[in-house]
This record gives sequence, C-alpha cells and structure tokens, in this order.
Amino acid sequence: MPTPTKGPRLGGGPAHERLMLANLAASLFEHKRITTTVTKAKRLKPYAERLVTFAKRGDLSSRRRVLGLISDKGIVHELFTDIAGAVANRDGGYTRITKIGNRKGDNAPMAVIELVLEPVSPKQAVVAEATAAAKKDAEKAAPAAEETAPVAEEEVVETEAAETEADAPEAEAAETEEAPAAEEKK
Repeated sequence: MPTPTKGPRLGGGPAHERLMLANLAASLFEHKRITTTVTKAKRLKPYAERLVTFAKRGDLSSRRRVLGLISDKGIVHELFTDIAGAVANRDGGYTRITKIGNRKGDNAPMAVIELVLEPVSPKQAVVAEATAAAKKDAEKAAPAAEETAPVAEEEVVETEAAETEADAPEAEAAETEEAPAAEEKK
C-alpha cells in the first residue's frame, strides 16, 4: 500500500490507521460516495485507487490481496464485478474529492469522496470512434480504389459509345437525306 506519511497518523497508531482506511474504502465501495474530513479523504484516495487497480486485474491473487484488507466478501465481490467493469476504460483517477465546507460542530473541513464511474470523456470517445471509422473507410477505400480503376475505364468506354450512338441518329439522318438525293440522280 502507499507509504504512510510521516508525523501524526489518523487515529493515533499505524494499526488503527490501516483499519480506518480499510473501513473507509469498504464504505466507499459499498455506497459509491461518502462524506468525511478532507484529511481522511486525501489519505483514502490512493488507498482506494490501488484497490480498484487490483480489482481491474481480476485474478485470484488480486482478489486475495484485497480480501486481506477488506474483510467483507460482498463488498469485494461488488468491487471486482461492478466497479472494475465500470472503470475498465479508465487508466486512473477512479475517485474524486469535492470540498463541501466545514462541519457545524467542530468546524472541521469536510469533503465528499466518490467513485468516478462515468465514461472517460465524451469528446475522447467521439475522437476514438472517428479515428476507428476513418481507418475502416481507408481499408474499404483501398480495395474499392482498385475496383474503381477498371470501372472508370468502362465508364469512359460507355460514354464514348453513348456519344457515338448520339451521333448515329444524326449520321442516319444525313444518310437518309443523301439516299433520296442519290436516288434522284439515278
């Protein structure tokens, strides 16, 4: 897990801090968002993101490592199935901290830490789709370009034939005019 910070720890001792972070992470995965102090949220963020990274791996070793930290099998199952599937396309930044002001009783700064389960970015998704579509069009255009070259020659031949056919009635009309004139001369 991330290296503990020097100086005073959350709750007093290192064992108590580990238990607090494990409980906070379990609550975060269960409820998808929790309200806590800013200090606890900042300490929870790398811890929770590391657990989500293990969940994205999805192998038995990773599941056992997470089960060693979070004892509730139901929450671990939800982490590995639902949450890992929702953040599969995301490379990092699985959590978001939003400061919400101070607590009324002791004026402690409070924050909401939540899982980011939305798609990465609509703009990036559109760009990725456009790039994929451009590649497909380029692949289709390459064989189509080979096929269109003979078609273009056929079109030229057909156009010339159409022009000669268009000239043919004029030629026939000229021949029919010349034919009666030739018959009159005889």
